[in-house]
Amino acid sequence: MKRRLMTGFMAAALAGTVLAGCGGTKSAETDAVTEAVKTEGAKTAEATEKTEEKTADGAMITVGFAQVGHESDWRTASTNSVQAALSRENGIDLQFVDCDNDSAAQLEAVRNFIQQGVDYIVIDPIISTGWDIVLTEADDAGIPVIVIDRTIDDSDKYVSWVGSEFTNEGLAAGAWLEAYAEKNGVSELNILEITGTTGSSAEIGRTSGFHKYIEKNGWNLLDSQTGDFTQEGGQSVMESYCKSYEGKFNVVICQNDNEAFGAIDAMTAAGVKFGVGGDVILISFDACTAGLTDVLAGKINADFQCNPLQGPDCLNIIKKLEAGEKVEKKTFMAEPWYVAEEGLSEISYTNNAGKAVTEPLVPVDQAVVDAAY
Repeated sequence: MKRRLMTGFMAAALAGTVLAGCGGTKSAETDAVTEAVKTEGAKTAEATEKTEEKTADGAMITVGFAQVGHESDWRTASTNSVQAALSRENGIDLQFVDCDNDSAAQLEAVRNFIQQGVDYIVIDPIISTGWDIVLTEADDAGIPVIVIDRTIDDSDKYVSWVGSEFTNEGLAAGAWLEAYAEKNGVSELNILEITGTTGSSAEIGRTSGFHKYIEKNGWNLLDSQTGDFTQEGGQSVMESYCKSYEGKFNVVICQNDNEAFGAIDAMTAAGVKFGVGGDVILISFDACTAGLTDVLAGKINADFQCNPLQGPDCLNIIKKLEAGEKVEKKTFMAEPWYVAEEGLSEISYTNNAGKAVTEPLVPVDQAVVDAAY
């Protein structure tokens, strides 16, 4: 297929991404959910209209998508979002590769897309390094690359990135734990950490942000091991922790919901009381439907959302580039912080950009769960 786009599309003008299921009261949460659905639909509809105009001659835009894998509920939601937006109905011929958490396989998939001469490449990078050579190859071939979710640290040869500020997620978790411990009179925190895939930008950012609060407060980090963002990994690490640190810990932080599910199974089997009213505070990230269900049940004390719905943004970026318009180099997803109890209404912290922020905490009810991804 004749390539529709050459090089040079950088910098300046893409609309922000929506927030799903955020609000302070039940009515506000419901209103926000309704507005989010409308906005998400409007974004896709706008891009679809442009696609219909562009592809009136029957030509399809070919896009190669190299996804991390299928290790979590979050990943499934991300894949579904991209596949729904970059569909044949929207004028896109999507070539999808599940890289099964294998970074070498992901590089090979991207090179195959380059050899096929696709019009665009979308990458959710398994790890943040090792990309400069292959992205240079894509750039030389005149194929624009869009990066979603995780980040790439050793190359700027992509036109746009859409995702989350992982360091802010870690900072918010630390700020919440600090405020929660103070409010509940917990003077000593002994923490066990289950991290995500080592070297991924999500793991690096969440660890960096949360560890700032460990250092600030002199909290005791007993141990930190990777669960690789999987339920099996989280359960295996937590089973080991329950044996090695029996009766010695009162905080468990998991870097995604699936790890938290595994930790819940392990602590339940070991007779450890956790969550609301328990001996152990449980913190998670992602805030998928199953995760928020556990927040509602009081099993998870706080869950910090990582919004997986980047598909409509990818479609809008492609449409803008097809029209010769400029796009933002970075687009951050809007994300709420969810909690199981109503005692704290907000947290304040200095974000990764050095700005002092105060952000609301959203108590989870059934309406929030029903609106989740």
